[in-house]
Amino acid sequence: MVYLPTILFSLGEGAVIPLIPVIAVGMGADVAFAALITSALVIGQLCGNLPAGWAVARIGERMTMVIAGVIAIIAGAGMVFAPSLGVLAASVFLLGLCAAAFGLARHAFMTTRVPLAVRARALSMLGGSFRLGMFIGPFIAAVLLQLFGSEIAAIWFFLACLVVMVLLVLFGPDPENTTPPARPVTPLHVAEDSGEAVSGSIPTIERTGIFRTMWEQRGVLGRLGLAAATLSAVRSARQVVLPLWGLSLGLDASTIALVVGVSGAIDFALFYASGQVMDRFGRLWAAMPAMLVMGLGFLALAFTHDGDSAALWFGMLAAVLGVGNGLSSGILLTLGADVAPKREPAAFLGSWRTLTDAGGAIAPLLVSGITAVASLSIAAGVMGVIGLVGAAGFLRWIPRFVPRTERTDPDEAPG
Repeated sequence: MVYLPTILFSLGEGAVIPLIPVIAVGMGADVAFAALITSALVIGQLCGNLPAGWAVARIGERMTMVIAGVIAIIAGAGMVFAPSLGVLAASVFLLGLCAAAFGLARHAFMTTRVPLAVRARALSMLGGSFRLGMFIGPFIAAVLLQLFGSEIAAIWFFLACLVVMVLLVLFGPDPENTTPPARPVTPLHVAEDSGEAVSGSIPTIERTGIFRTMWEQRGVLGRLGLAAATLSAVRSARQVVLPLWGLSLGLDASTIALVVGVSGAIDFALFYASGQVMDRFGRLWAAMPAMLVMGLGFLALAFTHDGDSAALWFGMLAAVLGVGNGLSSGILLTLGADVAPKREPAAFLGSWRTLTDAGGAIAPLLVSGITAVASLSIAAGVMGVIGLVGAAGFLRWIPRFVPRTERTDPDEAPG
């Protein structure tokens, strides 16, 4: 009930996302407009995080997931029956909103329910669940294309996954009821009902609200949050730079797909290792190596484009970037959970996820702009520098906001 809904959602989403530009082109869009329609998914996620934090704080994780699933079904149906590119773009945007709500609801649940001793491993498993769907989904889409000869088959598969997910969340055991909170809730401004007559209402828990939470937590968001945004940017840049790099070397599509696929397989294989490291040795020991590996990997890649063994270096460094990305699995989720206020963490997590998603959204635009003005090699070098700056940010701010405990046994209850 914790991980299966996530796998179902990401499995269907992973099957659909690679086909969005194909569907758009089939409806008459040029390449630029198809890319714009595809980017509506990321824009929807950015716009959806803050409303999702508000919804989770008021109606709970379960109902937020159900509502997001139902709206995602409507968005999927809109993609199937879209009469125009405008409707397709709106449907993709709506899907991004739902993905944000679903992801934040599950993140908030794990933040409040998982014990500190195993939090990083649990959240790495959550990140691995998303990665599993994104990794396997495209292969399922390829099989469906071979069987039915239409991209719409992948959307129907996504709709089927959504229906099963909504039914599972709606009628299955509710983890919110079966799992006690691991974090003590210390609400402010709570009064006990003494039974005596009073003028006015009995005071209850004062909800902080999204924007007040952002203001109160501006220190951690502006420091550790920006370092986390650089990690998200480097991750996102990897997905853009590697295919473009292969094309610039003149490699065929199958070779590029193989290299990117191997990099993704390494990334997925390491997701649990990150959680183990964070729980046993501290958050910094996963964040720093991941950022250093990816930052240095991009810098090394920037100097190999015109060499005699450029294709070999491309394959090797793509694997290195996969290692760095795999070691970073669950870091953003875990750091967000660590620094979220004990009272109403959902409001803070909405701001945290908006910031990190913004880093991931800006990176492709940055790579595109630098490549247009200078070259792809310089773009890769800039992303490498951003990775090293982010590593310095983690080194400076993680010990301040996430103190390393003295506890070394991960099975020991936190004191």
